[in-house]
Amino acid sequence: MTAHFRHQYVSPQACPALVLNADYRPLSYYPLSLWGWQDAIKAVVLDRVNIVSEYDKTVKSPSFEMRLPSVVSLKEYVRPARQPAFTRFNVFLRDRFTCQYCGAHDELTFDHVIPRSKGGATTWENVVAACSPCNLRKGDRLPLDAHMTPAQTPYQPSVVDLHRNGRRFPPNYLHDSWMDYLYWDSVLEP
Repeated sequence: MTAHFRHQYVSPQACPALVLNADYRPLSYYPLSLWGWQDAIKAVVLDRVNIVSEYDKTVKSPSFEMRLPSVVSLKEYVRPARQPAFTRFNVFLRDRFTCQYCGAHDELTFDHVIPRSKGGATTWENVVAACSPCNLRKGDRLPLDAHMTPAQTPYQPSVVDLHRNGRRFPPNYLHDSWMDYLYWDSVLEP
């Protein structure tokens, strides 16, 4: 248990709710789809979600008392995006937060495999995660000239690719009530 749960009051950072789509799959694995307890209660009051599981903690007002939701599911299905947004974070997630040149995990930035000065575009197919030292060493050169080839050919990932990679990097805190929903497609061991 974290220190937040030992206090008698409920801080805004404590007791987040896992948000599931109407099909009981998380909206996102990485970052994990979580709402603060205030947003979860607001969604319950507005009848936008079903409470699937609750914490032992309650919130009270003069006319209202309710246990804090730990898992909620949307009442209406939200269609997932077909293609993920091209962002620095998603490039890192696709490349598993690993420099594609040396395998390091620190000081990550991104590198244009074919430098922009040589006609390279800022696209999924030309950008990879790279640590700062490798990025500086490669500089403005082509991979063959720098003797630096990415470990994997850059590609446009699907949402499923990013979710699969995201499950390899669970958040620091996972409440017990979330576990049945986070790895719903895992193979169960006998």
